[in-house]
Amino acid sequence: MKKKPRTILIRRLYMNETIDFSIVDEIIRDHGHRPSAIISILQGIQEHYHYLPGPFFPYLAKSLHVSEASIYSVATFYENFSLEPKGKFVMKVCDGTACHVRKSIPILEKLRKELGLSAQKITTDDLLFTVETVSCLGACGLAPVLTVNDKVYPSMTPEKASDLLHKLREES
Repeated sequence: MKKKPRTILIRRLYMNETIDFSIVDEIIRDHGHRPSAIISILQGIQEHYHYLPGPFFPYLAKSLHVSEASIYSVATFYENFSLEPKGKFVMKVCDGTACHVRKSIPILEKLRKELGLSAQKITTDDLLFTVETVSCLGACGLAPVLTVNDKVYPSMTPEKASDLLHKLREES
């Protein structure tokens, strides 16, 4: 008879946020207690927290019976995973060839200026916005392109990007 995993509810303060291990237990249950599910589990955690909080690594290692280094290596190998907190709105500015030629850099500069961000500081202090550059979003015919939480905004200009920021602030 297969033993049913028990849910452990542990709350701990980490970087001014409550880490709820029961959420991880639920994600593990959904994907299975097996090492082959590490990527799916990490995706689930990141979807919930918008990044991968450090305290989950030893917890996952113990739960999946793998080394913490194995989980960390997966989390750092794939660019999609983040070990740093991201904003509620993750904005990705394409800087691929088509977008770059069609002036994506002024869009990036406008967003950074309005949000007080830089190439080194990509997330606002209130964790509302993260601005990143990507090599390609696969929408060259719509260049220059910007995405917000994977929603595509085509034919952007610095002015349209500023308007979008104001709209997103109103939504939050």
